[in-house]
Amino acid sequence: MNRALLILLSFTATLARASVDFATCINQVRNGTFGHVGGTDNKGNPVQNISDATAVTYDLCLKACGAGAAPFVWNIFSQQFSKSNSAWLLPFLALMAQLPFGATDKLDNVVAVLLSVGSPTLAAYSLALTVLNGHWIARRFSQLSYPNVRYAIQILSRLQQTPIRIISDDALLASLVVLPENDKWWAKLVHDLEYTHTWTISSVASILWVTVAFLFTVVDSFTGTIDSSTLNANGQGVGSIYLWLLPIVIGWLLVGPKCDSFRLHHAVESVNELAFVATDKERPSPAQEVEVEFAISLKRHSGPVLRDEQCSPPIYNYARFLPWVQAVNEVFDVFEAAAYRANKHDSVDPEVLWQHVRSGKVQPNNRRGTRIQVEEYVRRREKNRSRWGPQVFSRFFVASLLALMLTWSTTGAAVIIVWFTPTVGLGCRSGAYVLYGAMSTIVWVMLVTSSALAHYSDHPTFIDEDDQPIYSTASRLAANISIVLRRLGKLLAAVNAVWIVLTCILQFVSFFDRCYCDSSVLGLGRFAYNVIDLVPGDISTMKTAWGGAILLAGGCSLLFLGWVKMFVDPPLPAE
Repeated sequence: MNRALLILLSFTATLARASVDFATCINQVRNGTFGHVGGTDNKGNPVQNISDATAVTYDLCLKACGAGAAPFVWNIFSQQFSKSNSAWLLPFLALMAQLPFGATDKLDNVVAVLLSVGSPTLAAYSLALTVLNGHWIARRFSQLSYPNVRYAIQILSRLQQTPIRIISDDALLASLVVLPENDKWWAKLVHDLEYTHTWTISSVASILWVTVAFLFTVVDSFTGTIDSSTLNANGQGVGSIYLWLLPIVIGWLLVGPKCDSFRLHHAVESVNELAFVATDKERPSPAQEVEVEFAISLKRHSGPVLRDEQCSPPIYNYARFLPWVQAVNEVFDVFEAAAYRANKHDSVDPEVLWQHVRSGKVQPNNRRGTRIQVEEYVRRREKNRSRWGPQVFSRFFVASLLALMLTWSTTGAAVIIVWFTPTVGLGCRSGAYVLYGAMSTIVWVMLVTSSALAHYSDHPTFIDEDDQPIYSTASRLAANISIVLRRLGKLLAAVNAVWIVLTCILQFVSFFDRCYCDSSVLGLGRFAYNVIDLVPGDISTMKTAWGGAILLAGGCSLLFLGWVKMFVDPPLPAE
């Protein structure tokens, strides 16, 4: 105990000796204590008279002030941290709790938080992709006229948070689409999936708290007294770096994803008890009495390659994108074939005459038949199926563009705020924000690439005599690379999440108030200098940059949110 106390006192004494009092340093420089060379104005230009210096070169800063940080002053820290804490940390932490989770494994929910904070790009990408998928499936199916098309759109769109498994063999999917006995199946599943992650008093309060707190921070920055001692601790840059969370949370509330894993599996498993399948007899039989599998089900434990596909939090929708599109395409092909035959007034049983009604609806008697007749009714001519699915690249491009826009508008705003805070240039604070944005983008690239490789590897070359899939060397290699990229991407996201929180906190303990950081050495190099005293011209330039940064972050956040509002809840066809 005594030894630990001695170490703590020694560490504190070391920090005290290493701390820098910049006010004392500039007075000593002006007095000529360190010579008459090295004094500059606030743009880095040498001054004729050292007594007029308001800044010093980086070399003179090290000589006069040392390499340590400014002294830790509790009063300044407590005031700035409590003010900024209420402006960004607590509101954003509360808002983070409004993100949709729903995994049965608590670790998956924790990882979802780390992925969101560590890669806003991935969070925005998954949200944009979910909205685009919902809009795409509605437009794709709306061109068809057949019973339960509207239900199919709602069900498949709501199952984006699950790994769907489609079995089109043995007349399972054909029976589910064609037979009128399965109308209850479609209606019940839509009803069971009606619940949603939507607006609550807690979510509205969190959103209002973040919005009002950030607006107060902005107003205080422009109207309050700017003091050089607390110049970089006003919380405005810190608030901007987290502003992406606001449109992400509101966007998910507008989408209302179905992400309760237990509830989803229970809904699909229970409704399959109502499924019927065509047989060789005239009347169909319950599918659970005839088959061991169902036309539409949810995968369970698909192995390490498809690990993320099993996780229900919506941020993992990036991993389900390609297999979900393939599943939708399977269902669409059956509906398309059935609608084509119905438009020709062909009954499933060729011996049954077509019943014409004013409403134009397909009558139940025209939808009944044996197994062979049902299979033949929806038999499609062979198509050159893509491994990736229709229009996936256009949706990927739009979602990527929106995700990068949101990430770099909020990150860029934070960079601009600290960049144009004297000393102007790339320094430790702005460099930390740039690193955060870059890491966010890298994590997104790694995980999206991992999901594409996982999808590529999930297609066996052929099936052997024992019904075991045989994969090619390229597929096995893609699977291994996918696992490595996924794990490394998650690790980097966790590190990046810790990094940004730690970076923001360090701003309030004077860690960055040192010659190296305040001189913007990262950007200015050998021309680096440290502004110690502000002049009126600095404040006007700084406030102009701050205003532009706030418009950039706020405008792009509103633009992203407006796009989500425009594309969410697309019109559905009449049933």
